[in-house]
Amino acid sequence: MQHSTTPAGAARAATPAPPPRPAPGVPPRTGPPPYAANRMRSLTTRVDEIVVLARRNLIQMRRRPALLIFSIIEPVLLVLMFRFVFGGAVDTGVDGSYADFMMPGILVQTATLGAVTIGSSLARDLHGGTLDRFRSMPIARASVLAGHTLAGLVRSLVVLLAMVLTGLLVGFRPSGGPLDWLGAISLLLLVAFAMAWVTALVALLAGGVEMVETLGLSLLFPLTLISSAFVPVASMPGPIQAFAANQPLTAFIDAIRALLLDQPVGTSAGRAVAWTVAICVVFVPLTAAAYHRSTRR
Repeated sequence: MQHSTTPAGAARAATPAPPPRPAPGVPPRTGPPPYAANRMRSLTTRVDEIVVLARRNLIQMRRRPALLIFSIIEPVLLVLMFRFVFGGAVDTGVDGSYADFMMPGILVQTATLGAVTIGSSLARDLHGGTLDRFRSMPIARASVLAGHTLAGLVRSLVVLLAMVLTGLLVGFRPSGGPLDWLGAISLLLLVAFAMAWVTALVALLAGGVEMVETLGLSLLFPLTLISSAFVPVASMPGPIQAFAANQPLTAFIDAIRALLLDQPVGTSAGRAVAWTVAICVVFVPLTAAAYHRSTRR
């Protein structure tokens, strides 16, 4: 009679153990699988993620103060140049000093070009491997983009405050009330928010931080020059005048100028908000799709 050489313990080990039975009186678990937990997070959790990621970016900015300092120096130099070099040669055709005319344009230009910093920060995280680390965490992809945008808006507020103080030193005398200032600041944050999605898309499609800064300045800086920021639109040649009168930054500049100088706003504020919605409708889905492709590589 032959006996099996396989130990009884090994045979028992090879047999899969039955699933554990639920305790008496406890219903079986019917909830969603663990991978679906991230989708069911509350709005509060999303907000917490955005705040934490924005705080991370602000801490990085504090550890590299040179970036913030140079972000302030460049607009200050523009204020001084346009005020004292071109100010005596430009006829605005309206009452008041040239400082009153140009400062709203400088503020919009500062908020617009500040969006390039958001794109640079996102490109740095993308090509530095930080976004790959975020993929291993239970963080929504939209929270990463929103965190960069929120930190950029906080930075823009600091730079805009410095620009207002500089303008006051060179003769800027706004006559708007507190509500006018609140409306002007809201419009400045809107233009910064809208342009942040443009630069974020450039960051996800470009090859690095240097490319983002080059493309961002090449696209946004001419847009601020061909507007009502520094000279009246009516003084421009025909085709350029038509473009300047119907581009988004002119609507923002006209609305902010009217608010700060206590002038009739007209339809400029409505056009500015409409431009913000249009830019976000186009660029937010494109940026989200590009971010999804970049983080899948």
